Amino acid sequence: MANRARNNPGSASSHEVEINPLENLQSKYEQNKKRINTIFTVVLLAVVGFVAYLKLYQEPKETRAASALSYMQTYFQQDSLNLALNGDGQNAGLLKIMQKYSGTKASNLASYYAGICYLKMNDANNAIKYLKQFDAKGTDVAVVAYGSLGDAYMQMGNLSEAISYYNKASKDKNNNLLTPIYLFRAAIAYEQNNQPDKAREYFKRIRDEYPQSTQARETDKYLARLGLVD
Repeated sequence: MANRARNNPGSASSHEVEINPLENLQSKYEQNKKRINTIFTVVLLAVVGFVAYLKLYQEPKETRAASALSYMQTYFQQDSLNLALNGDGQNAGLLKIMQKYSGTKASNLASYYAGICYLKMNDANNAIKYLKQFDAKGTDVAVVAYGSLGDAYMQMGNLSEAISYYNKASKDKNNNLLTPIYLFRAAIAYEQNNQPDKAREYFKRIRDEYPQSTQARETDKYLARLGLVD
């Protein structure tokens, strides 16, 4: 009798009934259909809205910002610093670009150019303000931005901060052009900060690691002044 019950397809024994996974999934969906559909609709609208924002607003804004910045880059290259910062009456200057196109790559780059302009004008406070506002990550000018912050702090006489930024600017040992420049400036800052041992260490690094650099030609003079001749 028990064997017939097990072999009988119509048997009502619960532990012998096979449950179809698809039917189980369908059952759960039916039970939560309203909630699932609401979540799906919200996510879909968010995705569509984000794509529309990028295509209809952000991308055109980026294009306009890049175009505006290109005029000021020309003035910057010509050392027309006031025109670069404030514009020429027809085209917005760097300060205006930062406000008008906030959140764009061009606006971020405008902060860098503004900081360099103020540094060249010996306005260390504004140079630091805008160079710190600049997000250097992933840009081609990150090293120069850090080094320029070092220069600005040197202008202010803040040697410890200058050294900190020169060290950031000289981290890349493979940068044979910029690293010896900022190592040299760090060495000068260490010497002025009454840290002759650190100054000697940095001058020796330039001499030994970057012998082809312009700065290496000057190191023997500075090392001799610091009492190291070898």
